[in-house]
Amino acid sequence: MALNLEQKKEVVAELANVAAKAHSLVAAEYAGLTVAQLTELRKKARQDGVFLKVAKNTLVARAVAGTEYECVKEALTGPLLFAFSKEDPGAAGRLIKDFAKTNDKLIAKVVAMGGKMYPGSHVEKLASLPTRDQALSIFAGLLLQPATMLARVLAEPASQVARVLSQIGEQKKAA
Repeated sequence: MALNLEQKKEVVAELANVAAKAHSLVAAEYAGLTVAQLTELRKKARQDGVFLKVAKNTLVARAVAGTEYECVKEALTGPLLFAFSKEDPGAAGRLIKDFAKTNDKLIAKVVAMGGKMYPGSHVEKLASLPTRDQALSIFAGLLLQPATMLARVLAEPASQVARVLSQIGEQKKAA
């Protein structure tokens, strides 16, 4: 069903708002997916904090103008599904990658992040990015490591003295 001018403006405004706040974008071909499969994909997207939209490429090109996703304008060809990560940069990549494992009709065509466009094969790299919680735990581990090493260094002289005294005691018992 064709959209009138007001509806097109609403779609462009909605996409522009999402694109301005999104961390990453994955555009994928979805031709051949059933309505039930698309419904399942949308449900997973909502759970994962991913904004999923099927829209005309011309409307998306207008919406991303002036955002860091402007770089994808030239690559928007054919029927595409657009997944914007709202909370965590790798969420859209994980969603598309995981769903494509069971549905070979979903093919990632374009990945964009940080103002740069990458081919669809980079969805693997985007999906491998840690979640926010994983990144925080890695960061906490990095912060904790110097303190742990300092404690070991400070405790080592006392350990060495104890080992030397133990060795001397064993030698006296043997003699």
